Amino acid sequence: MYMTIFTYEPENRDEVIKRAVRKGTMVPEGAKDLGQWSSTSGGRVFRLVEMDDPLVAYKGSYAWSDLGKIEVFPVIDTQELLKTLAEM
Repeated sequence: MYMTIFTYEPENRDEVIKRAVRKGTMVPEGAKDLGQWSSTSGGRVFRLVEMDDPLVAYKGSYAWSDLGKIEVFPVIDTQELLKTLAEM
């Protein structure tokens, strides 16, 4: 799983909204969208995506990279991590 964080400046807000309405979330082939959340203060969108190939994240990021900064982090379920650590 990967957490993507898309951060955009206030001057790009209207274009971000227009593109999202017009084209949807644009999740690339090879990725499964597990959920998306927006900051209540605006300017930031969080998405959890499942994919096997990290290059798929690049393809998804490219569609939005002209409007803001995109960060992608591999993540795991906390309970799964704690179980593994407890077994060590």
